[in-house]
Amino acid sequence: MADVTGPITTLPGSGHRLPDGTMCDRHADRPAVARIQGETDSFGSEMNDLCKECFEKDRAYARSPEARTGRCDWCKCDATDLRNARDIDEGSAGPVYRVCGRCHQKQQDAIQEELRQHEHDFPWDDGDYDDCD
Repeated sequence: MADVTGPITTLPGSGHRLPDGTMCDRHADRPAVARIQGETDSFGSEMNDLCKECFEKDRAYARSPEARTGRCDWCKCDATDLRNARDIDEGSAGPVYRVCGRCHQKQQDAIQEELRQHEHDFPWDDGDYDDCD
């Protein structure tokens, strides 16, 4: 697996540009057809270079109930709809959490409420900053 250093803002499972001539991490005799982001933390991420067979297995697992079942990192409840997420207050390259749909929706609702509050606090700010000549 190739390591990428520095902040990375995408989540595990994201596809990335595959350098020409890259071979599969698991099958050294096969060309890679995809580079998929693996384990990710605030220090960087691992990239998995996969041949066609490995890529198909990886995608099948990602869609499986097993991959989406476990304990939510935020509410600590068992869930069957886990997904990767970051806490917006920890930044776009902060820790990656496995969260349930309910916690993810709560976060999205809080973000929308904060945006509505901003619009209430600054009603003249329509986001169009090129009004001045």
